[in-house]
Amino acid sequence: MNRSYHQQLLDDALAGNAEALGELLEDYRAYLTVLAQRYLDNRLRGRLDAADVVQVTFMEAQRDLPMFRGTQIEELLGWLRHILRNNVSSAHQKHIYTQKRSAGREVSNSPSDSRPALTELAPSETTSPSQRMMRDEAAVFLADCLEELPETQREALRLRYVEGYSLKQISSTMEKSEMAVAGLLKRGLQALRNKMVSDSSSGGFA
Repeated sequence: MNRSYHQQLLDDALAGNAEALGELLEDYRAYLTVLAQRYLDNRLRGRLDAADVVQVTFMEAQRDLPMFRGTQIEELLGWLRHILRNNVSSAHQKHIYTQKRSAGREVSNSPSDSRPALTELAPSETTSPSQRMMRDEAAVFLADCLEELPETQREALRLRYVEGYSLKQISSTMEKSEMAVAGLLKRGLQALRNKMVSDSSSGGFA
């Protein structure tokens, strides 16, 4: 992940280059998609796709860029996460609160960060700017690597480390035996490690 290249794209975007902004947002699609999957309530599965939430976030970012007051990549990522969170909360309010009123159930509209993850994809605000920057870069890089895995491995890893599913739950969801799921997780983690090492050594994460 070449931060200097992304910083140049941001500088160009802030200067009015719409193509630079489009390229920059596209590079963060995988990262924001993983975050959206993590934040969306399970009851929205099948009715709302994480990719749709990310697309709405991109449209709002393109529309509202003149209101963005930052100049650095980490500030842009924080801004994008804020927009994404607002869109997820709006989706929860629209799709779940309506059901809650009719069923009389209490539902929180706040995206949950309690589930385990491959890494802390949303950097803590208590860390220093330099620490947040490094965690931002690592999270984006990890999401990109995850996106390149075979679909079944990626889904198994997402369910385990983003959704926090047990082996039995993943087995039921993916309609595979627990042994098969364990194999997918093992191969997926190994492939992910290999991909990260390969990209890092070739200068993909700089």
